[in-house]
Amino acid sequence: MTLTLEPPVTAATVGDRMTGPELQISDDIMVDTAMDILQSSGADHLLVRDEDGRCAGLLTRLHLAPFQARSWYTERTPIRDVVLDRAPYATADMPAGEAAAAMRSRGLELWPVVDHDGHVVGLLSL
Repeated sequence: MTLTLEPPVTAATVGDRMTGPELQISDDIMVDTAMDILQSSGADHLLVRDEDGRCAGLLTRLHLAPFQARSWYTERTPIRDVVLDRAPYATADMPAGEAAAAMRSRGLELWPVVDHDGHVVGLLSL
């Protein structure tokens, strides 16, 4: 009689479910430039980094909707002044079920995934 040991079943983590980081911009980019990047790339969102390269949020077309009527204001407003989804963020070692529950409770479809220093390593979608 042979006894086989099966490996323990582990719950999926955010790292198992995330995709690679996509388009990223600095938080000192002006709103009109961010709008141009979104339009030319066809993307629906941009990851925003602060001056240290850490995640500063996720910018979507919805966040830029108030700026659609371009004016002098959009040319002088940095992304850091736009209200967007900010921390806390997911980490790659977080259980995927816990992350999904947090996303649903916050009304998020996308959530940046950061390392323990705050740098973007991926993006989790519901």
